[in-house]
Amino acid sequence: MGLSIGIVGLPNVGKSTLFNALTKNKAEASNYPFCTIDPNVGVVEVPDERLQKLAEVIPTQKIVPAIVEFIDIAGIVKGAAQGEGLGNKFLANIRECDAIAEVVRVFTDTNVTHVAGGINPVSDMETIQMELVLADLETVTKRAAKLAKDVKGDPKLKDTLDLVQRIQKEMGEGKAARELGLTEKEIEKIKDLNLLTLKPHIYILNVDEEHLLNSDELMAQLDIKSSDYVLISAKIESELNELNKEEKKEYLSELGQKEIGLNTLIKKCYELLGLQTYFTAGEKEIKAWTIHKDDKAPQAASVIHTDFEKGFIKAETVSWNDLVENKGWTGAKSAGKVRLEGKDYTVKDGDVMIFKFNV
Repeated sequence: MGLSIGIVGLPNVGKSTLFNALTKNKAEASNYPFCTIDPNVGVVEVPDERLQKLAEVIPTQKIVPAIVEFIDIAGIVKGAAQGEGLGNKFLANIRECDAIAEVVRVFTDTNVTHVAGGINPVSDMETIQMELVLADLETVTKRAAKLAKDVKGDPKLKDTLDLVQRIQKEMGEGKAARELGLTEKEIEKIKDLNLLTLKPHIYILNVDEEHLLNSDELMAQLDIKSSDYVLISAKIESELNELNKEEKKEYLSELGQKEIGLNTLIKKCYELLGLQTYFTAGEKEIKAWTIHKDDKAPQAASVIHTDFEKGFIKAETVSWNDLVENKGWTGAKSAGKVRLEGKDYTVKDGDVMIFKFNV
């Protein structure tokens, strides 16, 4: 499974500048609303130093990291759900995303206008949430109307209609879907609606250099209640892309940062979505695969190919560090570190697996 993240925000908050920095693409980034007309899509590799360490003990033709897809859409303005601006038009482009990353402007720059007239991160967050709620409300209202007709011919749809009408009522009060206390069973019933406000939501606070150096003070000032945020300076991320490895390390140290913003963001998204990585390692390739933390071995196998899950028999399994410490598969087997795991095995982060299957 690949991880896809939709990037939203008001115009001129640095979305496209950040997108360019994260993906090293050149999406247009200009000082006027709706600069991004068509959605930009960029794919980046998930940084994972374990891949290189595995390659040091297992001769291989290539290394294949896991990937994250970022989708940057037009800026959303207040009133988008009523047709203002262009943002609402492109929300459909991120309905299939796994998570939504909202870029919130904190940086100050007199050369870059703010669409609302002044910098107010909390107000901006409230504006975006309301527009996403209104977009979802439109989707839910259409489904409720259809179900009201369909239930006449199929009474079994009554429970679903009641659920959708309840969601419609509460969203009409301005509530996001994730705030409605929906059960897993209820979420499954409306899964095909791809509600934006039901998706995991992370805030990217686009900050100045001084904010990175005094992050605790900034967060106290903003009084942001959500813990799902990262501080990134799009400007600094762009500058880092122009430096070599040593220069980049020195610059990050001066800023009190351990790693680039992209790495921090990806780790946060993995944490938010409950994701982890396992590996396959052999002569042809060493590859990272993204799965959910509670996935069993057959589910992990299915991300390679559905036939692996259908015909799953066993999986040779070893932790990546045991494989490295014992200089490869032969040494790990001699040391008794390689296990045969069955269908009930819950895959752990960093497992290296060889699947045995029969279709």
